[in-house]
Amino acid sequence: MKKTKINHENYMRQALALAEKGIGYTSPNPMVGAVVVKNDRIVGTGYHHACGGPHAEVNALNDAGDLARGATIYVTLEPCNHTGKTPPCTLALLNAGIAKVVIAMFDPNPNVAGNGAKYLEEKGVTVISGICENEAKQLNQAFCKYVITGKPFVTMKYAATMDGRIATQNGDARWISNEKSRYYVHQLRHANDAILVGIGTVNNDNPSLTTRLPENNGKDPVRIIVDTHLRIDPDAKVLNQKSKAETIIACAEESAKISGHMFKKKLVRVLPVALKKNFIDLDLLMTTLGQMNITSVLIEGGSRIHSSAIQAGIVDQVCCFIAPKILGGDGYPVCQGDAPLLMKNAVPVSNIHIKRFDDDIMIQGLLIK
Repeated sequence: MKKTKINHENYMRQALALAEKGIGYTSPNPMVGAVVVKNDRIVGTGYHHACGGPHAEVNALNDAGDLARGATIYVTLEPCNHTGKTPPCTLALLNAGIAKVVIAMFDPNPNVAGNGAKYLEEKGVTVISGICENEAKQLNQAFCKYVITGKPFVTMKYAATMDGRIATQNGDARWISNEKSRYYVHQLRHANDAILVGIGTVNNDNPSLTTRLPENNGKDPVRIIVDTHLRIDPDAKVLNQKSKAETIIACAEESAKISGHMFKKKLVRVLPVALKKNFIDLDLLMTTLGQMNITSVLIEGGSRIHSSAIQAGIVDQVCCFIAPKILGGDGYPVCQGDAPLLMKNAVPVSNIHIKRFDDDIMIQGLLIK
C-alpha cells in the first residue's frame, strides 16, 4: 500500500489559526497554537488564551488525552524548556508520550532559542522545524521585537485623502475613511497593548481612544498622550471614562513636578520623560514602555507626532488608509515637521500588503531602518 505523505503545512496552518484566537489577550507572552495529530487525524487542539494561563501545548494535550501517546504535535512556537508562570512545556510533551514535535519557529529570545528543541531531541523526540515559519513570525512580530530589543513594536496608522490630508485646515477629520475601515482600526486597537496620540489630537478631536467592537468583544489599549508641557484639559474625554485600561500622560520632567498632582484623583499616570530638542524623547519613551511590559503600540496621530515618530526611528510598521476623496487645498498633512531635502533619503517601506475595505484602500508595510 502506498504511504500517504503527511501535509505538515496544512496542520501548521490550523495551529496558526488557533493562535490567532489569542490576539489582544496574551501579551507580553506570544500567541501560540497547537494541534495534536495521530494516524493523520486531529485528536487535540489548543491555544494560549492569556498570560499566566496554560500554554497552547498543554491545552492541546489535555484535549487529546491518552491519544497523545505516540502522536505528533504541531506548535507555532518552539516549546519552552524553562519554568515561568507555568512549568516547562517540554516536560508536558514528554510525560504525554509525544513522539514527534513539528514547530514553525524557534523562540526569538536569544537566551532560550533552540533550547526546547534540543532538549526534546536529547530525550528521543523527533523535531522538525521551519514549517510556515514566515507566517508564525508575522503573527508574533511584536513579541519578536520585544524579547530582542526590550522595546514595543510600533505601528503608525492614519487615514488620508487621495491628496494626502488627514484633516481639513480647521482640523475636521470625521470621517475620512469608511465604516469598514474604522471597524478594522478598532480591531487594531484590540490587538495592540497601547495607543498613542499627541496633545494636538486630544485638543482637536477629544477622542475616547477605546476599542469599540460589537458586543464589547475587545479590550481597551493603554492610552498614552504625549503632552510635553502638560496642557491637557482635565475634563478631556480620555481622562474621564469607564475603562479597565490605564491612561498615561508622557510629559517633561519639570511639568510633572509642577502640575502632575492635578491628575492623581483621576487615576491617571503622569510619566516624566526627558526631552530631546525640546520635545519628548520618543525613543526613550519606548524603552520605558517596554519596561512596563507594553509590547506593541499603535500611533494614531496627528501630523506632528507622525513626523516625530518617523524622525526618532521608532516606527516599525505603517498602516495607511487611502479614501477616495480629495480636499484640493490646504489641510493637515500626514507628517508635519523636519524632513529630508532629497527624495533618496526618504524612509523606504517594504513587505507591502494591500487590502480593500469597499472603496478605501489600506496599504501596510514595514519600515526599513
